[in-house]
Amino acid sequence: MTTALAANHRLAIAGMSCAGCVNAVENTLRQVPGVIEATVNFAEHTAQVVGAVETQRLIQAVKDAGYDAAELQGPADEFAQEASEEKHYRRLVRNTVVAGVLAAPLMIAEMAGWLPELDTPSGRLFWILTGLLTLAAMGYSGGHFFVNAWKHFRHHQANMDTLIALGAGAAWLYSMLVALFPDSVPSLARHAYFEAAVTIITLINLGSALESRARGKASQAIKRLLGLQPKTARVVGPDGERDVPIEEIGLDIVIRARPGEKIPLDGEIIEGHSTVDESMLTGEPLPVVKQEGDPVTGGTLNKTGSFLFKTTRVGRDTALARIIELVRQAQSSKPAIGRLADRVAGVFVPSVMIIAVLTALAWFNFGPDPRLSYMLVTAMTVLIIACPCALGLATPISIMVGVGKAAEYGVLIRNGEALQRAGQLTTIVLDKTGTVTTGRPTVTSLVPATGWSEVELLRLAAAVETGSEHPLAEAVVEAARGRGLEPPVAHAFEALPGQGVRAEVEGHTVLFGNRTLMERNTIAPGSMLQTAATLASQAQTPMLLAVDGRIAGIVAVADPIKPDAKEAIQRLHAQGLKLVMLTGDNRATAQAVAAQVGIDEVVAEVLPQDKAGRVKELQQRGQVVGMVGDGINDAPALAQADVGFAIGAGADVAIESADLILMRGSLHGVADAIGLSKATLQNIRQNLVGAFIYNTLGIPVAAGILYPFIHLLLNPMIAGAAMALSSFTVVSNANRLRWLKPGGKTA
Repeated sequence: MTTALAANHRLAIAGMSCAGCVNAVENTLRQVPGVIEATVNFAEHTAQVVGAVETQRLIQAVKDAGYDAAELQGPADEFAQEASEEKHYRRLVRNTVVAGVLAAPLMIAEMAGWLPELDTPSGRLFWILTGLLTLAAMGYSGGHFFVNAWKHFRHHQANMDTLIALGAGAAWLYSMLVALFPDSVPSLARHAYFEAAVTIITLINLGSALESRARGKASQAIKRLLGLQPKTARVVGPDGERDVPIEEIGLDIVIRARPGEKIPLDGEIIEGHSTVDESMLTGEPLPVVKQEGDPVTGGTLNKTGSFLFKTTRVGRDTALARIIELVRQAQSSKPAIGRLADRVAGVFVPSVMIIAVLTALAWFNFGPDPRLSYMLVTAMTVLIIACPCALGLATPISIMVGVGKAAEYGVLIRNGEALQRAGQLTTIVLDKTGTVTTGRPTVTSLVPATGWSEVELLRLAAAVETGSEHPLAEAVVEAARGRGLEPPVAHAFEALPGQGVRAEVEGHTVLFGNRTLMERNTIAPGSMLQTAATLASQAQTPMLLAVDGRIAGIVAVADPIKPDAKEAIQRLHAQGLKLVMLTGDNRATAQAVAAQVGIDEVVAEVLPQDKAGRVKELQQRGQVVGMVGDGINDAPALAQADVGFAIGAGADVAIESADLILMRGSLHGVADAIGLSKATLQNIRQNLVGAFIYNTLGIPVAAGILYPFIHLLLNPMIAGAAMALSSFTVVSNANRLRWLKPGGKTA
């Protein structure tokens, strides 16, 4: 047997009926040797497991605990699970109808006073036959409650099924005892509760069906992502073109993308051009022009032209597959507020069973006659009303909808903790290049000294920068080529970190860089110094060129500000956040950029290794800090921040260090994420408060606390309806997040 490597395992879990089951399954999975972390999502009925363990061992452990499990590996499994959920929904509807056919007339007859008494032979016969019919209906429509309760009892566990089985089962047994042996109980207690038992089964099935349908709506975002990838691709080969299943396609395969079709896999265009709608991945509504050499992403929509592309990523490595995995992981994760609810729910069912026993004892010893009837009704009502389903659903269902909604707007959230933390931020730290600006610098000004021309200035600057990897160097070289200039060959090239470059060009010593470089080589900039300061104040980065010890001029480069940066920063200010720019650029340029977009504070000329330290300083001042960046040098700061936002088009290492990924590359994504976080947290709190209030008030009322004052007892059938509606209410409230707009308002 091969040794398992640490990996992510995703399982479908069957047999969970309440939040108590979540704790049981999580604890079971965590006890499997090799498991690092296990998280169960009650809303999705799935488990996410990380560890060096074989999947079959995880499945077996779940089965040994009294549940069932199956591995989810790809879209086919996900669609199979969706079909299974649909089948489960139809079964719940069928169960509701079958039980309801008997429950409805019994309940109406009971309310109208049409049911016969047990004291007559005909009345006894009627109730015995009714009991048998009720048993059949309960077996067909509620058999799973009793089977699951027994399975969990054998594993020394109790859950929602236990409460329902005890409540409905006790009502049926007592009623059948009274029907068969009416003299065995006092005359005042001779009452059958068959209608209550079957009505409870009916209402709980109805509530589960409504909840199942609402849960299906909550996961629509992930279903849309799963539906983006076509099942086949048009492969171009020596024998012509043919449709091939996606799973059979490897790397470097040539595929044709036709107008109006979804692009099947990630690749690079090798022939043709088109416009591509990438809105489902990035949230950006405008189509993007694609031509030879450009990358294309699987799942996006080819709009106008036909082109050929060569596959570069397939299977689980595609961008769409990675996005789906990230969304799945985030939906399955739990913020601190959710873990607290699970701990409470974990002890809830045993506590309710104890309360039900104490209630029964209190009514039997201190209650009025008929004591047996009161004892049965109150204990049964406590068991039925106290099911912690709503408590277990409160957090995961909101996380599911919130994370899915964020994905629709091009914001990928890696975990539930980040979603919760994003709503608590007080300060946003922004990198400049590629975050506030486009990250594509261009030459904006050429200022030659006396005796020099713009052409010669640009030609020499491009010569020394040809060997440099700095983004500004690329802008200078591109500007020279744009003018049709061919830079001469540079020799003895030397990069001087934090200063610039030195090289020998056509027998001359050429220096190109900042003021510090000139001063260290005793070159006086003269009047060029003032010109450089003026350019810097206009958000341009001035670079001085010196030839053989004399200033030849200035080449200024500017990185254009993103068109939507100012508006996005205004949104962040409106959310009550302080904005700080953290950049390695010179102070004058950074301050000019900050002034144009409305950033509050600038920390400039910071070395890459010091960025994380600056974030830590803000945290030590009591700030909850979010960091937004896109480069490798931003990775430590992204990891240090309370919440890291990575620009999706940036370096992979930055994305891996971040908690949230902005696929669109716009700062609006930060505002969207924070707005979604606050709305999701508010939704979770509403759900938890509602669930806690429901159980806190419901249990005492069910136990009969109001009876001594106003002679009011809660009907078990009303308790069943309330329990069913509580879960449906929680799921429906979470679904309101589906109508959330990017500005943070719900429709």
